[in-house]
Amino acid sequence: MARPQVFVARRIPDAGLQLIEAECDVEVWPKRLPPSPEILREKARSCVGLVSLLTDRIDAALLDAAPKLRVVSNFAVGVNNIDLAAATARKIPVGNTPGALTDATADIAVTLLLAAARRLGESSLDARAGRWLTWEPLGWLGRDLAGRTLGVVGMGRIGFATAKRLHGGWGMKVLYTARQPKPDADRELGARHVDLETLLAESDFVSVHADLNPTTKGMFGAAEFAKMKRTAVFVNTARGPHVDQPALANALRTGTIFAAGLDVTEPEPLPPEHELYSLPNCVIAPHIASATVDTRNAMATLCARNLLAGVKGERLPHCVNPAVYETQ
Repeated sequence: MARPQVFVARRIPDAGLQLIEAECDVEVWPKRLPPSPEILREKARSCVGLVSLLTDRIDAALLDAAPKLRVVSNFAVGVNNIDLAAATARKIPVGNTPGALTDATADIAVTLLLAAARRLGESSLDARAGRWLTWEPLGWLGRDLAGRTLGVVGMGRIGFATAKRLHGGWGMKVLYTARQPKPDADRELGARHVDLETLLAESDFVSVHADLNPTTKGMFGAAEFAKMKRTAVFVNTARGPHVDQPALANALRTGTIFAAGLDVTEPEPLPPEHELYSLPNCVIAPHIASATVDTRNAMATLCARNLLAGVKGERLPHCVNPAVYETQ
């Protein structure tokens, strides 16, 4: 009996890839950069299953080009790269990897917050460049964390984990925005559900964890940065399009806010000549929030389980468009 044909759009950790290879005929895209849209459509044409990454656009054109496709398993929590309406209309379930990267992403959010607040990137570069001349009473002064106020924009799993670290470790007061109050955050962290304007005005640190959708795209622009404290630190580990980057660059350059730490940008990669790189009060990481061995292995395992369930016609363990099952 022929085994299901699967295309994996980039090599994922063996913890997941070996599970897929045990039951499917697998082609893995071997290059460091992702396949072009044209190549991806061609590779998916005869496949029953597809493993995609955030860099792969899964749209109606691709789905129409792959009439045998039974499942798309995204190696990520976010699925902004996938046209979910198109997949649902074609009764193709889409899987993701929730929970696996919560702790790793929260750790990076705290890391960026600390690095930006304490001017770690700037001072390290100065030391390497020979500008560290002596111990200076006024050298590289940063912002304190203890007892300050953290504003969490989007109190989901990652937002909660970030707030828990900063509340428990530094005694931070926690404000948050969400569609509705979060009783666990209120009870465990003494957190307060507020609107965005209040959060921006009162927070010493603003950490973004919101989903990317039409209402949150570009939600941080010049007006929002102007509402923040001049001593505030802005951190984004969610999605680059949340932020109007020219507005952020201007806010950092003019001292409207103190500093920023970014794990995500728009586009990715951010061109080396981009102004944000030239600003000493901006710390930029190349989207490494989930980049730990254990986390990527867990993501790969969830991704494989979603894929294998889909090719067998079973319900995905983690399906982001469950309406496909309601219409069958």
